Amino acid sequence: MNPQNAPSPDYARRRAALAAHIGPHGVAVLPTSPERARNRDSDFLFRFDSYFYYLCGFTEPNAWLVVQGDGSSTLFCQPKDLERETWDGLRLGPEAAPSALGVSAAYAVGTIDQRLPALLDGADAVWYPFATHTGLETRIDGWLSGLRARARFGALVPEQVRDLCGPLDEMRLIKDAYEQTTMRRAAQISAEAHIRAMQRCARMLRDGQDVREFHLDAELLHEFRQQGSQYPAYSSIVAAGANACVLHYRADAAPVRSGELVLIDAGCELDGYASDITRTFPANGVFTGPQRALYDVVLAAQVASVDATRAGARFTDPHEAAVRVLSQGLLDLGLLDRSAVGNVDDVMEKRAYFPFYMHRTSHWLGMDVHDCGAYTEPAERGSAQVRKDAITGADIVNRPSRVLRSGMVLTLEPGLYVRPAPGVPEAFHHIGIRIEDDAIVTDAGCELISRGVPVEADAIEALMRG
Repeated sequence: MNPQNAPSPDYARRRAALAAHIGPHGVAVLPTSPERARNRDSDFLFRFDSYFYYLCGFTEPNAWLVVQGDGSSTLFCQPKDLERETWDGLRLGPEAAPSALGVSAAYAVGTIDQRLPALLDGADAVWYPFATHTGLETRIDGWLSGLRARARFGALVPEQVRDLCGPLDEMRLIKDAYEQTTMRRAAQISAEAHIRAMQRCARMLRDGQDVREFHLDAELLHEFRQQGSQYPAYSSIVAAGANACVLHYRADAAPVRSGELVLIDAGCELDGYASDITRTFPANGVFTGPQRALYDVVLAAQVASVDATRAGARFTDPHEAAVRVLSQGLLDLGLLDRSAVGNVDDVMEKRAYFPFYMHRTSHWLGMDVHDCGAYTEPAERGSAQVRKDAITGADIVNRPSRVLRSGMVLTLEPGLYVRPAPGVPEAFHHIGIRIEDDAIVTDAGCELISRGVPVEADAIEALMRG
């Protein structure tokens, strides 16, 4: 799927980097995701475990990878089976896996209980991802117990168990050239899907047709698959009118009415990497006065968050920049009463904006739409301050936020959600607006890879006239 001469994923390099981290006597064990039943005699569409895929690129279910500190690697996978392959598709099989995947050895997954203890024998630590796979700890304990039973014959049992998420999270947090290329393409596909949905919405309304949220969801799915994406990266949000004030609303059958806004939060997954874009647009292609006023505040907040995103900044800087703009906008539009809440600094200190903006501005993006990686700076974890939450009064422990580095990828997604409440001008009731783009951190700032779909209000109106 990659263009000619595009970089390729270097799984061997990733395994070597992990081996160097766990040390010459460490052993890392990780399974892929299990298959999950959807209903009688039918499974959910299988999607591999991200950690597992990151290290070997293998997409079949019922597989395990073992990486040893000396750099060797072993795959356990389903054996060739003509009958099962007739029903479920071709399998790579352990005989072909070493040459196809670059692993040192491969065996049938049915032999893992017999072979794993020998791979653990003599190791000083066994690494596996904590709290990610139900029953994994018990499985590891069983292998260690079997090894311990052979202690009188000279077997050496690892003395430590370590969380594999830590080193893998740090590796995955910085995207290499292949990953960035793939994510740019995923964002491009998703942007074109948004455009398709926006234009169909306006066209159907102009033609006097009944428009439902599922019509727009269908346009998204069509474009994702038409351009080679394997799946949506998450359940698409297509929220018409007041539904946009429900943060995790999912596309349903609600009518899309002229004069209301539509919020679409949707992105495809391409070759294991997610995109995540949100646009809010007028269903008929023309913003009303209150809609445009609120939209311009959210867009200004996103611009501020973009300006705050660069290598050397903190992860929280884009959020704080966005919140300041949103808070000032709430005061200027009369959604917050100055006489009651004070100036913009007071609004931020008291979190008076919270009824209108209750989520963070960013999250990591990568193989998972909410990707792995610490949000606190590893070198400063010993520093902490305790403060009282302005709303709940609970103690909150603040640790230094992560320092952004070139190659990190995050979303920038401020929003405002206005529900009817005392003192809130009726003209703004039931308006929900979010604008979200995907950003690759660079030394000079950030690269917005999802701007293939416009964000300026005038540009959106022009697009929907087309």
